[in-house]
Amino acid sequence: MGNIFEKLNFKKIKKDDLSVVEQENGVQGDIGEDRDILREEEIYSKGLVRVLDLIAPSAMGVSSSYLQIGSIYARTIFVVAYPNSLSMGWLNRIIGMDIPMDIAIFVHPVETNYILKKLRKKTIQVQSEMHIQAEKGLVRDPVLEMAYSNIENLRNQLQEGSEKFFNLGVYFTVFGQTIEEMEKQTNSLESLLNARSIYTKKAIFRMKEGFTSTIPLGLDKIDNTTPLNTSPLSTVFPFISADITSNEGILYGINQHNNSLVLFDRFTMENANMVVFAKSGAGKSFAVKLEILRSMMLGTNVIVIDPENEYEYLAEVTGGSFVNISLNSKQHINPFDLAEEEGKEMKELLRSNIATLLGLFKIMLGSLMPEEEAVLEQAIRETYGIMDINENTLVGDLKNKNMPLLSDLYEVLRNMKGAEDMTIRLKKYTEGIFEGFINQPTNISLDNQLVVFNIRDLEDELRPIAMYLVLHYIWNRVRSEIKKRMIVADEAWVMMEYEEAANFMFSIAKRIRKYYGGLTTITQDINDFMGSKKGKAIISNSSIQLLMRQSQSTIDIVSDTFYLTDQEKYFLSECNVGEGIFFAGSKRAAILVVASHNEEKIVTTKPSEVLERKERRQNGR
Repeated sequence: MGNIFEKLNFKKIKKDDLSVVEQENGVQGDIGEDRDILREEEIYSKGLVRVLDLIAPSAMGVSSSYLQIGSIYARTIFVVAYPNSLSMGWLNRIIGMDIPMDIAIFVHPVETNYILKKLRKKTIQVQSEMHIQAEKGLVRDPVLEMAYSNIENLRNQLQEGSEKFFNLGVYFTVFGQTIEEMEKQTNSLESLLNARSIYTKKAIFRMKEGFTSTIPLGLDKIDNTTPLNTSPLSTVFPFISADITSNEGILYGINQHNNSLVLFDRFTMENANMVVFAKSGAGKSFAVKLEILRSMMLGTNVIVIDPENEYEYLAEVTGGSFVNISLNSKQHINPFDLAEEEGKEMKELLRSNIATLLGLFKIMLGSLMPEEEAVLEQAIRETYGIMDINENTLVGDLKNKNMPLLSDLYEVLRNMKGAEDMTIRLKKYTEGIFEGFINQPTNISLDNQLVVFNIRDLEDELRPIAMYLVLHYIWNRVRSEIKKRMIVADEAWVMMEYEEAANFMFSIAKRIRKYYGGLTTITQDINDFMGSKKGKAIISNSSIQLLMRQSQSTIDIVSDTFYLTDQEKYFLSECNVGEGIFFAGSKRAAILVVASHNEEKIVTTKPSEVLERKERRQNGR
């Protein structure tokens, strides 16, 4: 075969050329055999599967108003009219719609000289109409005057080169599994466009050309364009991509606008505080536990206040500490503890802790008169004095001092005038039903990377006290050692009900940045949270917000607080579990929180899966 090709001096022999080749080269002997071989190769090559065969649909049907591509139906529509003004990035909302479609934007440049001639003729026409009306004595027409002014401005800009002229074509090809679904998707798209005074038409009898125009071939087969200059044309380009990825930090989820990953490090923001708002069952605890698990892999220490015992298994799996705060617990926190803080003198430490204790006692004892508050402050100072702790004590000597207990304060108050009522109310915490709750020396530590404080088993009356007490203890430890930390306060609305507790939370939110920390505030009752004076202040001091599904009764408050668009408001009302809107500074994006199989086993909060996990643990599996 190779010898024949060499004699003929051809790289390939076509079937129709064989007779010519025979005559010109005088090859007579083996040419019949070679012809058979070529035919066999041709038949063989036709049977080979090519890339086009793999990607091509099984069949394609062309109708006047739609195409059928295999089992999928498609319809092309194009924009025929625009409003007088368009907002920047108006097409971005169209792209964000949950509709399967292809969009093509064709921008055809137009010669400036050609447009200037057209505009000159238009100017003469408008001027003529204005003169005719003036000669008839008619009242001036503002529409004509505005048109004349706009045309002249455009002529000047084109002449200066600050503006160019183009023909714009915008085409949409909408897909559906059935004709009815395709109709529904098309109507949704047209409704949204019509709401912006952008009107479209179907490419009737030109569906094949419409489909060709919207696939990535760069061919404008419809050629239905609108003349626009540079300024309005710039509003068409959808360059407002909701991209939050910073290429560092942890994975928070999937960006539902463009299917990219939301990788973010909260500690790169101006502050690392975060608020999470969602109704019960929307997946807020799942999202926060996932963030904790992934942050720990990067060396972040985490402290959690757990009101519903949701973080116990997470602490167990990661080797963390689980501290049970209850009446019968053997683990205790003494509110009178003083922690060393670098650069602070004893006078400052003592004054700060006394202020914190006054806030705690206001929660425990209820509202206090100014006279009672002054007596209580003096009693606290005397209680420290019993243990030889005062403003003249050296900070370094605190390790060798025994800290006073609540019972010591009780004994001091008993002997002070004006403290009778406070003594009666305080007695239940030292000798009454709540004895031992906070009247014991501290015997816990924050040395582990994850520490969970569980307050589920406390009575409702003691919960806000415990949350305040735990936060105070945590805050003392945070100030004593600068370390990358996250503090998670679940069900924070409980704290917001008490002014002193809310003030303390706000103080932590403002100051924790200086100690390389971040506060995560979680709540499902946004009404109570926002009803507090400090609620909005905590939000404004949080660079990151995660909003998940909201109830109809709270969606308006959330919308007003976070300046949500109508589409975002609707999304938060209807989104599924694990979906929400992630805010990072001025950026925002719809997010889907996802976990690997092993992560989901650890952080799941579904009751059925929690029970199944407990059964496996009991059976030793």
